[in-house]
Amino acid sequence: MQNLNKSVILFVDDEPAILRSLQRIASKVDATILTAASGGEALEVIKECHVDVIVSDINMPNMNGNQLLEQVAQISPETVRIVLTGCDNMDTVLNAVNSGHIWGFLHKPWDNFELIVKLKQALQLQNILAERTLMRRTIDQYQKYHKAKFEGFIGDSIPMQFVYSCIEQSAPSSASVFITGPSGSGKEVAAQAIHRLSKRKNGPFIALNCAAIPSELMESEIFGHIKGAFSGAVSNRDGAASLANGGSLFLDEIGEMDISLQAKLLRFIQTGCFQKVGSGKEEKVDIRFISATNRDPQVAIDEKKLREDLFYRLNVISIALPALNERGSDIVKLAEYFLSHFSKTEEKVFAGFSTNAEALITSYSWPGNVRQLQNIIHSATIMSEGPLISEQVIVQQLGRQFKQAVLATPPAQKAVVSAQDDINMQTPMPNTANLTPSIITLADVEKHAIEQAVSLCEDNIVKAARELGVSPSTLYRKIQQWQVPALD
Repeated sequence: MQNLNKSVILFVDDEPAILRSLQRIASKVDATILTAASGGEALEVIKECHVDVIVSDINMPNMNGNQLLEQVAQISPETVRIVLTGCDNMDTVLNAVNSGHIWGFLHKPWDNFELIVKLKQALQLQNILAERTLMRRTIDQYQKYHKAKFEGFIGDSIPMQFVYSCIEQSAPSSASVFITGPSGSGKEVAAQAIHRLSKRKNGPFIALNCAAIPSELMESEIFGHIKGAFSGAVSNRDGAASLANGGSLFLDEIGEMDISLQAKLLRFIQTGCFQKVGSGKEEKVDIRFISATNRDPQVAIDEKKLREDLFYRLNVISIALPALNERGSDIVKLAEYFLSHFSKTEEKVFAGFSTNAEALITSYSWPGNVRQLQNIIHSATIMSEGPLISEQVIVQQLGRQFKQAVLATPPAQKAVVSAQDDINMQTPMPNTANLTPSIITLADVEKHAIEQAVSLCEDNIVKAARELGVSPSTLYRKIQQWQVPALD
């Protein structure tokens, strides 16, 4: 039985005496040695087990060595291929080397020491080739499932990888999808992605924001109306139901729709049939429903803002979008993307963000999520001359929101909050109208926070680092930069 932990060398020759000699000499190499008396027999061996190195004679009946190794190169490209040859056929061997069929050759009669060295080199090469192949497959697999960009989304955080997977799995179905997530997290982007990846991609995508349309006009917006149906209805008008036929209808903020209209919507979803306002004629359409809300659906149901039966009808597939502050390094990637985009639209050139600006972007809570980040970067692009976007510009655009966000910082950063509160009592927060040189920099806030944390933790750097949510080496480095003696 083959030892799976050992490499495998296969010798091929039509002379049994040569095979016995090769097998005896190669026994000094740490590998399993196999033999074959013909090209056909060698191919059968390769089909049965993986061969790391194959050494074949050239002159054999029925199938010569070059023909054999050419087939081996196709069916097992990782196998290192060597020929045994005499000087009279070197042109043939060199052509095989140049064409990639073989890696090298050995002369007949061979030198035993040279044979052993050659086999060991071939096994080392095979290990390198195998590792490279494994790495390539791993990268391919990683790229297949790990996406840095996806259908309008930017980011490769774990929460977003899960979202991408949910979208890909749900898109081919015709089932209704219910998307939850805070405002500005990209619910409409997700709905558009589902539509683009679905069988309905060539059909229309119609979006309605239920929170932006007055309740008295919502029924007409969804179902349409006929001329004279109400004051101002001067002509027939198709609603979203008619316009989305054959495609997808996205109902954003579904919980803001009038509860009485939700009953009509429920019947429409169940039957696909509706009547325009003022019309007695029933129409039937084929629509996939995608809905979204920034509220907890169960809370909306408890508050009688959302019909429970409508929710269950719409919530066949659930997709939850994370808040921006749950997406880790995605925040900086998004900021860089927006900076690049707005640099072009505003016809400016920026190299990126300063170190402190990047730290602020990462640590800020972003209550308005991606939409807020996009707007802040846009305004910072306009208000800055570059080449770097500074933290002062970011703070200036955030204005009063900056103080509110600091007060909402997670418990792991309590020392930072405390430090900011102390400074706020002495220094007014900057606003878009007045940015003066007297503003306390984030570097000073950071220094104050770290010193306070170390003091509260009784000079225990490791404990202070844990409370601040950073590594101890980071604190040691910061303290050395400030030329403060390290504390035990």
